[in-house]
Amino acid sequence: MSKKIAALLIVVLVFTLGLVGCGKQTNTSTAKVLKVGAETTFPPFEFQDETSKEYVGFDIDLAKAIGKQMGYEVQIQNIGFDGLIPALDAGNIDLIASAMSITDERAKKVNFSKPYYKSGLSIVVQSSNNTIHSFKDLEGKKIAVQIGTTSAEEARKITNAQVREFNSNSEAYMELKNGGVDAVVNDLPVNSYYLTKTGGKDAKLVGEVANAEDYGLATAKKNTELNEKINKALDELKKNGEYDKIYVKWFGKKPE
Repeated sequence: MSKKIAALLIVVLVFTLGLVGCGKQTNTSTAKVLKVGAETTFPPFEFQDETSKEYVGFDIDLAKAIGKQMGYEVQIQNIGFDGLIPALDAGNIDLIASAMSITDERAKKVNFSKPYYKSGLSIVVQSSNNTIHSFKDLEGKKIAVQIGTTSAEEARKITNAQVREFNSNSEAYMELKNGGVDAVVNDLPVNSYYLTKTGGKDAKLVGEVANAEDYGLATAKKNTELNEKINKALDELKKNGEYDKIYVKWFGKKPE
């Protein structure tokens, strides 16, 4: 009996040690996580792939490349554009990568990285529209924009314009298609991507690009260390050619 009991105790001990070993393996994970917020209805910068349902786009690829360069695991969170800065302030996310224009007003609330993309505002109208040729022609017209964007800010400056703000660009374009507005004001690459995806059948770009602006990645005001790391990683990606690869993937040409 004593031998059997001893053997049983040995088995139990080995099993227990095995469990402890497994526990140690689980707890030794030291992967650092970078929580990235983006408003994912803004192609080609951030949107949800219809087939894979994964979040994709220029900003998504750039954020992942920056995270890899820093040794971080990147997690993407879909947040409405006007909720991004509050989410950053609350600590729900660490970084905003959502085609956010660098403005003096926003710079009071967040730390911006070095500019990573230069854009400007443009106008899309229905293909049959022959009366709107410039921003001046938008006076007194119905304009669709995305809420919380610089496009919305600029549209509100247009004399007697009736500005309608939507949660997503797709809703703004749908309103144009249905005749509810005369034009959509948006960033040039976004408008261009929309026309490419739809074949330019129902809409067209008009006028010159206005208000050239830079996009920046945003971190919390108090997190200057992370902002410095982001800038360093961005510089390294531009030096090693990874930034150019991502740019060509989404825009079909190298950055100017």
